[in-house]
Amino acid sequence: KTDFINFISDQEWKSIEPVSSWFGPSSFLMSSMSALFQLSMWIRHCHGYLTESIGIPVWGSYAVFALATLFSGLILGLVSETLEA
Repeated sequence: KTDFINFISDQEWKSIEPVSSWFGPSSFLMSSMSALFQLSMWIRHCHGYLTESIGIPVWGSYAVFALATLFSGLILGLVSETLEA
C-alpha cells in the first residue's frame, strides 16, 4: 500500500510509457484472445458434460471434437468457395 502511495505522490507514473494500442484491453488483438479463451472454456465445459454426465469415454469426447473440427472446416471451406464463385 505504501509503495503505491509513494508511486503516486512522487509522480513516478509519469516515467512509464503507455501501453501500445495493440495491447489495450479493447483492441482487436485482445478481444480475439478473449474470444479464444471463452471458446476454450466452452470446449472444456462440453468435454466435462460428455464424459461426466453422458458417460462417454475420454477418447470418445476427443473423437467428437475432432469430427466437429473436421466438419466445421469443411463447411467453412464450402462457404468460402461459394462466396468466391
